[in-house]
Amino acid sequence: MRSLGLDVGGERTGVAVSDPQGILATPLTVLASKDEDALINEILKLVERYKAECVVVGLPRRLNGELGKQAGKVTVFTDKLSWQAKQNNLNQLDIQLWDERLSTKAAKRLKMEAGGKGNKLRHGAKRGGKNHSFSAKAGVDAIAAAFILQGFLDSHRLSNSEES
Repeated sequence: MRSLGLDVGGERTGVAVSDPQGILATPLTVLASKDEDALINEILKLVERYKAECVVVGLPRRLNGELGKQAGKVTVFTDKLSWQAKQNNLNQLDIQLWDERLSTKAAKRLKMEAGGKGNKLRHGAKRGGKNHSFSAKAGVDAIAAAFILQGFLDSHRLSNSEES
């Protein structure tokens, strides 16, 4: 099952995609977050393009596990995304919230360890899959989305193997 991962922020939303088997998450692109309706439309286009069955949205929690102001915004956004998916006849789309604590820090650390390389991300949403450069900060958003999605995929793969 192919999934998309989202790291929703005030300025940008990082997007990651899994392989068709749902094993490996890869940074995909970064979308502008300013216009929420346009952002939701872009995400749903990616869902259709990649035939994703699940969208995993990072839920920002404080280190103590409590939900803060940004978590409320993400929850409202997720509800709007779910509603719009149903309006677009994407009733089968499973939308999940997933704890994203420390995903951005992990993404920054990975980027730093890689020597700041890897600013080229596929930007399939607008340019037919060609590579385009993003700022270092924007690239971190897509990498953070991949961390969020990978955590979700790993958790579900482990729980499925324990049931077998």
